[in-house]
Amino acid sequence: MKLISLLIKKYLLNEEKGYFPAYRYNIYTHNSNVQVGYIDIRIGYSESLYYGGHIGYIVFEQYQGNNFAAKACKIIKQVAVAHEMDKLYITCNPDNISSRQTCETLGLKLIEIADLPTYNDMYQEDEKQKCIFEWIL
Repeated sequence: MKLISLLIKKYLLNEEKGYFPAYRYNIYTHNSNVQVGYIDIRIGYSESLYYGGHIGYIVFEQYQGNNFAAKACKIIKQVAVAHEMDKLYITCNPDNISSRQTCETLGLKLIEIADLPTYNDMYQEDEKQKCIFEWIL
């Protein structure tokens, strides 16, 4: 099944807060108005993006198991290419089997299962490790 994405929000660079430009898209099945989830892409490189990832996605529960996340990632990587990025990181918790499978479906390389630095926001929210996958564009 083909997908389309529709830009719904653009986040601007906010150096003071350490936020990078980002885009959020709703994900729809092709030729329908059925939203199956959404996907974000963050532009730039930093330690926080290494641990947090450039791409984040949610596929609604009733639509999981259809490779929608992987298909949406393939579409959204063109945004990174347009911003002249040469690689992306996608991260997930080690126990998130679905996201790990999405990264494997995309052919991404698992760089490491990293311990989060104690000063990282995710660590403060009780996350301790991230699987870090690299996608060479």
